[in-house]
Amino acid sequence: MEIIRHEDGSLTVPVVPTRHANDDEDTDEAAEQVPTTMVLHPGEGGYSEALAEWDAQQNPDHEVVSTASGREQAMAVVHAVAEDPAHVSEAVESLEDPGASADALRHVLIGGTPSIQAFAGEVAEAEGGDELPHHKATKIIGQVLAEIDAHQS
Repeated sequence: MEIIRHEDGSLTVPVVPTRHANDDEDTDEAAEQVPTTMVLHPGEGGYSEALAEWDAQQNPDHEVVSTASGREQAMAVVHAVAEDPAHVSEAVESLEDPGASADALRHVLIGGTPSIQAFAGEVAEAEGGDELPHHKATKIIGQVLAEIDAHQS
């Protein structure tokens, strides 16, 4: 089952049912009662990892390599979207090299929470304004990656 990204940034992820010691009776009824998916929202435990997995699903053959110029553009686009969330498409269209920016953002996601927090600090330092909270930065990164993928399709 694939991870599904929703418009609000939430992710529907597959859940592996756990077995208990008294699960000797494998009935269809018991199997139907166990949820097979769950929804994660930005800021929740496991969200960053699930977003990185979702992105890998979208780009299975893509090796992540971050460049300095891609990172600079990624910081600018994340800042622009944080300032005006309604204009994600316009912010992505303004990128000189969307692929390099996407690679930089994927590189940030792969690093998990510490990497996302450090990136948010770099964005605030380079672009001005307050540092984005981890969950908001993660959500914006997901929105930007989805928009870049939509433009490249």
